[in-house]
Amino acid sequence: MSEVTAVPTHCPYCALQCGMSLRPTGAPELPAEVVERTDFPVNRGALCGKGRTAPAVLSSRVRLTEPLVRCPDTGALVPASWEEALAAVADGLRRTRADHGPDAVGVFGGGGLTNEKAYTLGKFARLVLGTSQIDYNGRFCMSSAAAAHGRAFGLDRGLPFPLEDIPKTGCVILVGSNLAETMPPALRYLTELKENGGKLIVIDPRRTRTAEQADLHLAPRPGTDLALALGMLHLVVAEGRVDEEFVATRTTGWEAARAGAMSHWPEQVERITGVPVPRLREAVAMFGDAATGMVLTARGPEQQSKGTDTVGAWINLCLATGKAGRPLSGYGCLTGQGNGQGGREHGQKADQLPGYRKLDDPAARAHVAGVWGVPPESLPGPGRSAYELLDALGGDVKALLLMGSNPVVSAPRAAHIEGRLRSLDFLAVADVVLSETAALADVVLPVTQWAEETGTMTNLEGRVLLRRLALTPPSGVRSDLEVLHALAGLLGWEKGFPAEPEEVFDELRRASAGGPADYSGISYRRIEEEQGVFWPCPETGTGETAHAGTPRLFLDRFATPDGRARFVPVVHRAAAEETDAEYPVVLTTGRVVSQYQSGAQTRRVDELNAAAPGPFVELHPRVAERLGVAEGERIAVVSRRGRAVAPARITTAIRPDTVFMPFHWAGEGRANTLVNPALDPVSRMPEFKVCAVRLEPLSPGDATAG
Repeated sequence: MSEVTAVPTHCPYCALQCGMSLRPTGAPELPAEVVERTDFPVNRGALCGKGRTAPAVLSSRVRLTEPLVRCPDTGALVPASWEEALAAVADGLRRTRADHGPDAVGVFGGGGLTNEKAYTLGKFARLVLGTSQIDYNGRFCMSSAAAAHGRAFGLDRGLPFPLEDIPKTGCVILVGSNLAETMPPALRYLTELKENGGKLIVIDPRRTRTAEQADLHLAPRPGTDLALALGMLHLVVAEGRVDEEFVATRTTGWEAARAGAMSHWPEQVERITGVPVPRLREAVAMFGDAATGMVLTARGPEQQSKGTDTVGAWINLCLATGKAGRPLSGYGCLTGQGNGQGGREHGQKADQLPGYRKLDDPAARAHVAGVWGVPPESLPGPGRSAYELLDALGGDVKALLLMGSNPVVSAPRAAHIEGRLRSLDFLAVADVVLSETAALADVVLPVTQWAEETGTMTNLEGRVLLRRLALTPPSGVRSDLEVLHALAGLLGWEKGFPAEPEEVFDELRRASAGGPADYSGISYRRIEEEQGVFWPCPETGTGETAHAGTPRLFLDRFATPDGRARFVPVVHRAAAEETDAEYPVVLTTGRVVSQYQSGAQTRRVDELNAAAPGPFVELHPRVAERLGVAEGERIAVVSRRGRAVAPARITTAIRPDTVFMPFHWAGEGRANTLVNPALDPVSRMPEFKVCAVRLEPLSPGDATAG
């Protein structure tokens, strides 16, 4: 018997989209095994534990294999046929729309959906349902960086250069990213940077595994990254490190940004951040003396009620030192979710149409409406952002179709959002597993996974990739595209919603043509032949005349009308919620290496659970001593929004005024019960990364979460 061929594809988890191959095993408990794929340039064969164990979630032991419908008599979810389940969803959406209008129906998507699914979901919402109420969980990922990118450069792509450029630059400032745990295969880029003589500065309130690799680690108080960036820019000016020629020839708005920075003198910044002035000066010298440099941010500075301005301040630092729009230099965002980049480019975001077009732009509406064959005026306008949409459930929004998200665990003020989901007249969830959110649904639709379908993803570099079907899905499972095709038909749209991924992608190419995220020159064939294609890639011809894609942006001009980058003046402001006598400690949240996002899939993998079995509260020994808490003892963390309980993990790697909790778990250890939903005024990003809490030791008989 010949050996089964391994199918080249990509990991189902983070935005690295590491290359791997899958070999079917024929065993129901583990239907495939991962085979190393060294030819893909992003990870060069390396995989983290999540990627290596990803086939475990394909097992029928942990995944959904038949539709479920809530029984009106018992209230339990019971198996149903696909015909019954789809009819129930169509009826629920149709009835709500008829009784309360189209905007009473909401749609909530996910940053893990393929480009084809994101595109179709947005089209379904706006054409079939006629609703403006659509957004997705990627709003909780890099929306602040996206907004700042757009303001400064005129275009948002997570990294404006490929990952391979990072080891070749002179200095990297990594802000609020624990790359060693969130994207382990990417840590090699920082290791190679140092091997090449480059410097690494890590900014994080915790001394993480990533911070341990740094030449310089700055540990500011959570919520003060904006002041830190302004203090560094102040020193750049005061020490004569401004690249005057670059500022004069390639930027606008410097004087106002300069004035904002000069009002943040170093001693004041030290008082705000807790970072000593000598360390600030050391960081400025390290970055300023390097001939090339990059600033890379992640959720730390972005998930704040001032996240857009905070990222803007780091961009200003790059511009002032001439470290943008040049080879081996620039600002970049380390996108988190698997398709966090592509997911927001093609229409599942409240204010956008395919190709990263703005929904309120008449020309954009006309172009996309033309592709869809409808009048431009028939398209609804912009809707609510993700948290605002979730907060409206049970009020203005009475029914919800949800795909690829688990807001019961992942949303800010999670207990409140769980209550809003429970208050809906109708909830339909399409998912791979019975997540905490799916368990609340009236109808649950079991859908295919990454290995059981074909589709494109766009990784953090802007590289459009192709996931290939490697396994035949179980007979009771359908793809999200098949679900939307069937629902569209039941709701009166017999055409326009194909279930074949490549057919959808070809339409997406036409819809994106001429937009900021132009995919029109990208095809499945090209992606396979070229190990992915970087957007923008307009359709300019074939063969030698075809556009090569754009691995590096802004080298000749920025994407603004005048081709110049824009300084945006910003000033520090406090977090939406500061500590006080009742809530004297700052809580910040994040991830651990063996779990992913809401944990809906990774918490079903035995090996990952053995490595990271549950939540914890990380606190400094001085705090533990003051509370009388020992390692492993349960402790309550209380905010103005609720209470979470988890074992104490005592370490000197965190500031004494700060505690940390990972956010992967439901139940009493749900960290997002605590966090503040205060929104950034531009990006509408909630303030996940800083809120005021108090700590309460527990005796064994104490009650749990409230």
